[in-house]
Amino acid sequence: MQTLLQLNTSLFTGDGQSTRLSNAFVDAWQSANPQGKVIVRDLAADPVPHLDAQRFGAFLSKPEERTAQQQGIVDFSDALIEEIRGADVIALGLPMYNFGIPSTLKAYFDHIARAGVTFRYTATGPVGLLTGKKVYVFAARGGQYVGTPADTQTAYVRDFLRFIGLSDVEFVYAEGLALGEEGKQASLARAEGVIRQLAQPLRAAA
Repeated sequence: MQTLLQLNTSLFTGDGQSTRLSNAFVDAWQSANPQGKVIVRDLAADPVPHLDAQRFGAFLSKPEERTAQQQGIVDFSDALIEEIRGADVIALGLPMYNFGIPSTLKAYFDHIARAGVTFRYTATGPVGLLTGKKVYVFAARGGQYVGTPADTQTAYVRDFLRFIGLSDVEFVYAEGLALGEEGKQASLARAEGVIRQLAQPLRAAA
């Protein structure tokens, strides 16, 4: 049985455009995988705490030396990691806020990047340990950024995911959503068209 992990990061939860695009893909995936399991993690409705010295210290502590509080912090991180480790497909809804990713997504990334757990260092550099998964990123932006230096999201998200072993990543963009209603609807329609194309091989495999 296949498992899909849907990560929603919009401040508007289900009303965010990135979430709506992600939902469209998840619906198509469920049609192709009726026995599949979907896990939804909404980082706006249920945010991950931002990394601080206390939490980082807990990650670095030796298991036998952890306090009960540190163990609780590590257990929380472990649960997030097991959730993504158990997924075959990941659907990430990605709005752009002030030229970057949502801070809640950064906090989530900080909790799943654990040396010896999701990556390890070797003599030739870091090696990601969360392999064999497909990631779809549904990026919604108010302006036009793809292919420009202002697109700080794409490279960062690709680099981070690759760092933990997720190298098969596909982006779907809906841009210019704040530049007028006509352009917004056209951009959303294009993104939805891409999602329908992505869904074709899923249906063929069902």
